[in-house]
Amino acid sequence: MADLSLMWRNTRMVVLCAISAALYAAVLVPFKALPIIPGITELRPANAIPVVCSFLFGPAAGWGSAIGNMIGDFFGGVGPGDVFGFFGNLFYGYVPYKIWRIIADGESPVSRSPATIAKYAITCLLASILCADFVGWGDNMLALRPFSVLGNLIVINNATAAFVLAPFILYEVYPRVRKGRMLYTDVMSEVTPPSRAASALGLAMLAVGTLGAWAVGNLVSTGYWIPSLIPPGMAQPPYDRAIAIAVTPFMMLAVAGVGLM
Repeated sequence: MADLSLMWRNTRMVVLCAISAALYAAVLVPFKALPIIPGITELRPANAIPVVCSFLFGPAAGWGSAIGNMIGDFFGGVGPGDVFGFFGNLFYGYVPYKIWRIIADGESPVSRSPATIAKYAITCLLASILCADFVGWGDNMLALRPFSVLGNLIVINNATAAFVLAPFILYEVYPRVRKGRMLYTDVMSEVTPPSRAASALGLAMLAVGTLGAWAVGNLVSTGYWIPSLIPPGMAQPPYDRAIAIAVTPFMMLAVAGVGLM
């Protein structure tokens, strides 16, 4: 994840980060008035922006997504769970381009071939679930909202925007940005990607950690399954300590995987 820090030395990447944050916040804020479940989440077509910007601007989109979401949170009420929202959105805007580099190897994301569509779906689904894992895990540990409610709503919100809206935006914008040589590969050409072996291992760790956290988080937060290592006193609603014990190792695995990518 060195590129997350290296990008701050590049003036153009900092500008692209600001653009990503501004776009995300500008679309987020008006829809704060249209909650799906009041106090939990709202309609978020803006969730297409981090995916689009990730394919275009790489690490700048990660920071832009995190900052843009934080700005949006100020218009909907700030709380301790917003810390996890910051990191969830950081990875939501960061991992798509990392995954795409590994599984598509420079292929254009606007290609309409079945193979490209499948790769795009895998990329967006992993990014959507990882974001949901962060927010659901954090809020459940704070005993604010159950993972099974918030986490799954975020997956639906993110995936819907990424699958329905983002492809149309990418189709119009990506060729123009590439022609203008403003893709992250043009702007940060000095960054050397990890080896293919390290990248593949990182992707595998990301997938196992992300999907494992989502599955275990849902099972534990509903009380449907509690690992035997969890003391009986923790195996009761709101399952905050049980979530901390059962889900945290998967979250650490996912983050470590991103670090290798």
